[in-house]
Amino acid sequence: MKIYWQLFWSFFKIGAFTLGGGYVMIPLIEREIAGRRRWISADEFNETLTLAQSAPGPVAINSAVFVGYKMRGMKGALASTLGVVIPSFTVILLIAMFFPSIRDHEVITRVFMGIRPAVVALIAVSFVRMLQKKNFAWQVTLIAATAALLVSFLKISPVIVIIVAGIGGVICYIIRNKHV
Repeated sequence: MKIYWQLFWSFFKIGAFTLGGGYVMIPLIEREIAGRRRWISADEFNETLTLAQSAPGPVAINSAVFVGYKMRGMKGALASTLGVVIPSFTVILLIAMFFPSIRDHEVITRVFMGIRPAVVALIAVSFVRMLQKKNFAWQVTLIAATAALLVSFLKISPVIVIIVAGIGGVICYIIRNKHV
């Protein structure tokens, strides 16, 4: 029973103290799950992150499901998923109830303006940490940068970019393993 509470509480803290979505949560999830708790290794975390990004749905929820399931099956997945979802659900519910009356308040506007750079910084930290991984090759960085440019500046559909990037990843894998 203790492990379910630990799964819930770990993901609850991650969900409660992260603004900006799943990618902002990645450094916190890694620190808590692979670092502090050592429930999975750094390599397993990278695999989990890859699966979480590949599966439909938010990366934070997918990560919680994968880690919880690995630890204690369906009950573990439920505990960790509830932990990461409840804080966001509560905040969104409160915002929905009170936002119309505080939407134009200057302090609220400034708070959100201050949060934006922090969110960008946390996403950048996730990217830099991925670059530092031993199995994160320059080809992957090139694919990511090209994908961002295609979507941002050439307005190519993200679906097409994802499919082409997936094919590019397979090609890089084949080329890299032929020379090993």
